[in-house]
Amino acid sequence: MEALQGALPQIPNPQFEPNTDKIKRNLTNKGVHPTPKIVHTLRKKQIQKHNRLNEQDPPLSQSQSQALSEETHFQTLKAEYRSFTRAVKSKNGGGELTVGMPWERVERIGFRELASSSGEYGGEKLKKEELNALREMFETRKREELKWVLDDDVEIKEEWFDGENRVWDPTKRRRGEGEVIQFLVERLSGTEFTMRDWKLSRMMKQSGLEFTEGQVLKILNGLGAKKCWKQALSVVEWVYKDRGNKHCKSRFVYTKLLAILGKARRPQEALDIFNMMRGDCHMYPDIAAYHCIAVTLGQTGRLKELLKVIECMRQKPVKIARNMFRNWDPILEPNVVVYNAILNACVQSRQWKSVYWVFNQLRKSGLKPNGATYGLAMEVMLQSGKYDLVHELFRKMKKSGEAPKALTYKVIVRALWCEGKVNEAVEAVRDMERRGVVGTSGVYYELACCLCKSGRWQDALLQVEKMKHVSNTKPLEVTFTGMIRSSMEGGHIDDCISIFEHMKNHCTPNIGTINTMLKVFGRTDMFSKAKELFEETKAAESDSDPSLEGGGSSLVPDEYTYTSMLKASASALQWEYFEYVYKEMALSGYKMDQSKNASILVEASRAGKGYLLEHAFDTTLEAGEIPHQLFFIEMVYQATARHDYKRAATLVNTMAYAPFQVSERQWTDVFEKNEDGISQDGLTKLLDALQHCDVTSEATLLNLKRSVQSLCRSYTSRDFSNSMSESSLDDNDEGFDDNEGLIMPNHSLEYIDGKPKPGTAPPDDSSDAPFSEFPHRNSTQRGVAADIETPCRPLDYISDEDGLDSTEIDEEIEALISKDDSHESHSPSPKEIMKDWKERRKKHGILMPFQLGQKQVKVASSARSLQERE
Repeated sequence: MEALQGALPQIPNPQFEPNTDKIKRNLTNKGVHPTPKIVHTLRKKQIQKHNRLNEQDPPLSQSQSQALSEETHFQTLKAEYRSFTRAVKSKNGGGELTVGMPWERVERIGFRELASSSGEYGGEKLKKEELNALREMFETRKREELKWVLDDDVEIKEEWFDGENRVWDPTKRRRGEGEVIQFLVERLSGTEFTMRDWKLSRMMKQSGLEFTEGQVLKILNGLGAKKCWKQALSVVEWVYKDRGNKHCKSRFVYTKLLAILGKARRPQEALDIFNMMRGDCHMYPDIAAYHCIAVTLGQTGRLKELLKVIECMRQKPVKIARNMFRNWDPILEPNVVVYNAILNACVQSRQWKSVYWVFNQLRKSGLKPNGATYGLAMEVMLQSGKYDLVHELFRKMKKSGEAPKALTYKVIVRALWCEGKVNEAVEAVRDMERRGVVGTSGVYYELACCLCKSGRWQDALLQVEKMKHVSNTKPLEVTFTGMIRSSMEGGHIDDCISIFEHMKNHCTPNIGTINTMLKVFGRTDMFSKAKELFEETKAAESDSDPSLEGGGSSLVPDEYTYTSMLKASASALQWEYFEYVYKEMALSGYKMDQSKNASILVEASRAGKGYLLEHAFDTTLEAGEIPHQLFFIEMVYQATARHDYKRAATLVNTMAYAPFQVSERQWTDVFEKNEDGISQDGLTKLLDALQHCDVTSEATLLNLKRSVQSLCRSYTSRDFSNSMSESSLDDNDEGFDDNEGLIMPNHSLEYIDGKPKPGTAPPDDSSDAPFSEFPHRNSTQRGVAADIETPCRPLDYISDEDGLDSTEIDEEIEALISKDDSHESHSPSPKEIMKDWKERRKKHGILMPFQLGQKQVKVASSARSLQERE
């Protein structure tokens, strides 16, 4: 029928012609001059109006009517035939259809059955299997549409798509704008992108969003809630780098970006965005943008930049666009929020005089300070140590009618704590409760610490009970740890122990509490208790099972735990246990902070644990850091004491490239304090090695040479004076034995400045007696014994079991003295030491080094008894 209609000639409609004279008369009556253009336009609109009103199909001719009736009759017969075939099929139980002629083959009938089965939908219910297949096809298409946001290393989440168990909702068959933005935010927050990253560009383009002002704000809200300031910055930069959005920058979008950067404490990035906004008149900062940048700079303590921002508020932009509003005035005046930000910046810099300037500016501007203004001003005075001004501002605050809040009372309690006025602090908290102000955990925590520092820890427990009834309170572990620390600062060691025992009955101590108690025991020479607590912590770590505890956190020693135990061992001179703790620390993957604890390793090196210092030295170099100055000095001293002058020269040459210098006085102090370890001959050979080696001529090397030269001259003059005095004594006392100078110091050869010499057996670990109780070597007796260096065999290890007489001992000493001093040390490297530690730990478990030296202790005791008999 359609083809027939297309073949018939179309009868043109008669053209409608408007009356132009009538149009002109109407225009003249209305006071409009009838120009040809206006008349032509009105004539054209009247023709269009006439065509719309008279839009009807043209009358059909006789031939067209006959063809239409035949087509209608054919469709009716077709529908009757199909209904007949369906009835026959249902009656035969789904058998073959009676289709075709008797003389046609069966294959042709089958083909017609297939063709008839793909006819129009007859109204039956669709099968569930077909619907599931259709759903799977739609899901496949949806996956292909979202393929642009999925990488090969990203695991597909089933909840992103419609699962089998979800009910199909026709209203949600397409993803709306909110779903796309949420999906985009989740994908952006999962990975850090930069503006030039191709993944970000592909993701943003394929999302299908137009990135209008509202859409960008929604994306920034989602990223700000997830604290993803880098992604927010990259999104804004990408959106406004596009050509389509290049001239549509929004002030509100950049203000929201300033707020996100402020919450992330990124002042430099916020300043860059702010300066860019000031360079464009279309997004020039308003008061909301000034609030964001002022609060950001105030929280980070950037006072100078904040003052420059205030100057910018009172200035006009350099470039003003011509199409801007005529009455637009960008000049603004700071309000209370900006001045409060200035006070917040003064807290860190302790600019207490700026408080008066802020109040004067508020008075000149006619602004009234609010509660936050007084609170921040009191905080500035507290940090500056002006406690009398804190109380004065508090009185002015109450006089002005501002109601003090809990944070204000927290500052008051802290000020009274620093002044030592404990009773006044308690009275201030009671006044807060009488006024009906709901206290916070910070107020009660400050009061509890104040009471503990003054020795009233039982009264502090009452404040802890009050904290339990306050919302957003601190964990009990943190509260008790702060109380223990305050008691330690006040010198109440017994209170620290009592609080720790009381804490065990209410909560489980965390690793911070353990570290604090180790500091308490270490500072008060309670090594045995510190050792016991450390061993309990290690045992709790090995016995804990997070799967059985529901994934709870167990007591795992951290860097501060090992460092505190090392300090406690060093203060008690328990160097064997010091070595054990250091090994455990290294095996756990921690390393010491050399900027704070370098002196501890130096002391351990002087006590015979030099390989620990070398291990720390190499570990620092492997980490790409520069070892501490004390490490270099001690290793130079140890190399000189071992007669390894080449290594000492290499270390000094390395120090020339370090960012520090060692003065002549420092070198002299090192050699003078340890003059028993290095003789004059050793210093002379060190000086020769430095002069003959190819080392860099720097200040450190020159200072070392001067120090060694001055020490050699002093030793020469001292030896000359000693020889003169000995000759006078020989004249007066003829019975003096020359060999007695060798035997006299033997009892104390194993100690150097009250510390055990390397290779000697330490005292029993169970005793806490310091090394100062043992005899020291007399530095004034410099005979033959003074020439015996550290490689010699200590006399404590000589016993009757060795079977050596005095002549054999003398031969051994002479062999050691005559040995070439230029030999290199064959001590194991730190990596070999680590490997040996791990193997011994696997084989023997946790075994102290001093537990392996029982035989040496017996030999040393027999040597002492031999000396006593002699």
